[in-house]
Amino acid sequence: MNQEYVVETQDLTKRFGSAVAVDGLNLQVRRGEIFGLVGPDGAGKTTTIRMLCGVLAPTSGGGTVVGFDLVRQSEAIKERIGYMSQRFSLYGDLTVRENLDFFANIYQVPRDVREQKATELLAFSRLSAFQSRRAEHLSGGMQKKLALACTLIHEPELLLLDEPTTGVDPVSRREFWLILYELLRRGVSILVSTPYMDEAERCNTVGFLAEGRLLVAGVPEKLKGLMSKGIIELRGVPRKAAQAVARATPGVEDVQIFGDMLHLVVGDAEAVTARLRAELAAQGVEIVTLRTIRPSMEDVFVSLTRG
Repeated sequence: MNQEYVVETQDLTKRFGSAVAVDGLNLQVRRGEIFGLVGPDGAGKTTTIRMLCGVLAPTSGGGTVVGFDLVRQSEAIKERIGYMSQRFSLYGDLTVRENLDFFANIYQVPRDVREQKATELLAFSRLSAFQSRRAEHLSGGMQKKLALACTLIHEPELLLLDEPTTGVDPVSRREFWLILYELLRRGVSILVSTPYMDEAERCNTVGFLAEGRLLVAGVPEKLKGLMSKGIIELRGVPRKAAQAVARATPGVEDVQIFGDMLHLVVGDAEAVTARLRAELAAQGVEIVTLRTIRPSMEDVFVSLTRG
């Protein structure tokens, strides 16, 4: 048993008929870190997490979670993890406090510690003032925090969170991540899946998943160093004209839209910048921003999937 890793898989695979949802996944999550499993819809994130928490049996391969075999000892795993699914899966007709009490019963939390633990979690998730409100009447962000509180009632050593901030407003997303950082400081290991590249920046380690395969895993700053190409950030008015010029400029290998900005993948940033400046001026495009920048996590992911 390797105590360094709270999750370790070997060629973990899941097929649904002829479709391969997870393909030979070799994943290592260290104790005491936030590991971000990042990828678009359909990448295999949910299937991976459901296998790790014992909800789905793998087709082949295996691994360990919190030191137990994920095939033969799935019940032991369930006792030691907290799992939060994508969708709000608590009881809408129960109050916040009643939901906590219900899950305390499921996990057989002793009555002598239940009251203290529930009070602590309500304060921790900033839900104390709403404990008498029915869950169905909470905002989306509050529902997510309640779901997290319920997964923590039995003090798990590992949290498996499946896209926990999807559909949540930016302020609630930030508050949710602050809670995750506090859990990390308390010694809880966290595996979180997300489609948001900005959330990848918040993780200690990131694994890029696409079409069921793990492309690469590592510290965010090191992953950015994988790009051998340069990135030019361009904002021109009108944007469509700027985009057309960028695509036609020699040396520009790819053009991606980032809000009102364009990210251009280039080989020689200095030479391409000079060509762009001249061609944009010739086409009457106003240059608002034209500069070389460090690659973002999204730049890296796009480069890996297209490379």
